[in-house]
Amino acid sequence: MMNQLKELFSPDFGDTLLRFALCYLVNWIIVNFLYFKKAKRRDFFFTFMIISVAIFFLVYLMMGMDRGKATMGVGLGLFGIFSIMRYRTDAMPVREMTYLFVVVCLSVVHAMADSLGVDATGNLIGTPLVELLVIDVIVVLAIITFERSLKVQASKLVQYDRIDLIKPERREELIADLEARLGLKVVSVRVGAVDFLRDMAVLRVYYEGNDSGDVKNMLKIKNSDYASV
Repeated sequence: MMNQLKELFSPDFGDTLLRFALCYLVNWIIVNFLYFKKAKRRDFFFTFMIISVAIFFLVYLMMGMDRGKATMGVGLGLFGIFSIMRYRTDAMPVREMTYLFVVVCLSVVHAMADSLGVDATGNLIGTPLVELLVIDVIVVLAIITFERSLKVQASKLVQYDRIDLIKPERREELIADLEARLGLKVVSVRVGAVDFLRDMAVLRVYYEGNDSGDVKNMLKIKNSDYASV
């Protein structure tokens, strides 16, 4: 029975599963402890983890082809994936896009680690598991370093109706009114687009506390309204 099960898989599939487990663990550490701890965005948490799994096996199966064709296929496949994400979804914040890029890159690196296989003398000429561990540690440490050095201030977009308070000389009144309405300790306010016809302004309000995940109130706010906020 065991021999029949072994015949169902290629000889190097066990090594592939080991690299996948390492890739999945590293991506989970990055997303769960470094990204989600600040962003609290469950939708992006789901997206990052599922994409890491899909990209790993997509690249792995493509690398099973002829090497020259596989390299071109991987490039075209990843280009198609990012094109779909760019043109078929809402604009992704820079921080989320950076984490997505890291997750995708690590998945590709782990999937292609042994793409060179074994030479004629039986020596391994792929990427050893130790080198993958070093790469993973470097990436995680880099993210930790910059996350700690860059203090991300919690903020949210607000459609504001009292445009008479957006003047610089009335900033204290504006902050007091926002604190009374939002129930938050407002640190600062940035004014974006102003619509005098509808008596409406787009504000980015920075406040004390954890970021609850800015969902980008896009029901009535256009991209041009909040792009500069």
